[in-house]
Amino acid sequence: MSDGIDLRKLVGDVAAAYFANNHVTSVEIPGVISQIATSLLAVGAAAVEAPAEEPVQAEATPAKIRRSISQDALISFEDNRPYKTLRRHLSGKGLTPEQYREKWGLPKDYPMVAPGYSEMRAKLARDIGLGNRGASRRAATAGGVPAPTVKAPAKRRVGTRAKAAPKAQTQAAEA
Repeated sequence: MSDGIDLRKLVGDVAAAYFANNHVTSVEIPGVISQIATSLLAVGAAAVEAPAEEPVQAEATPAKIRRSISQDALISFEDNRPYKTLRRHLSGKGLTPEQYREKWGLPKDYPMVAPGYSEMRAKLARDIGLGNRGASRRAATAGGVPAPTVKAPAKRRVGTRAKAAPKAQTQAAEA
């Protein structure tokens, strides 16, 4: 707190903000102010004593990598929580899958989606027919007989009516 910062001014600013947002009786005011001052001194002393060091992260061992992949979820090395897909979790942490793999020493083929979840989504896609566009044509022409073409019914044009004839033409036709 000796870097040109006045402790009394800082305590006053913090106390004013606290009192503006909280109901405090006149008896509690001295205790709150002393608690703010003590907290600010402790923060200043901790900053002088020990500069912040980045925690050293060990690379994942092959055993940890195997345990992190289960059928239903992938365990994140960032927070040790299970996820069906890691992409969204990593983007929230500001990492790409490549950066995540590099940071933790994971192999290039480390999955970003749980195997069970991937299988479920693939089955769902197959069931609704995704990816079969060319397969039906190939199967039909495989026997040497071209696939019958079904002409789609003509589409009805919506919103197009015959325009009304101008009044001058209708009056001439009536006469």
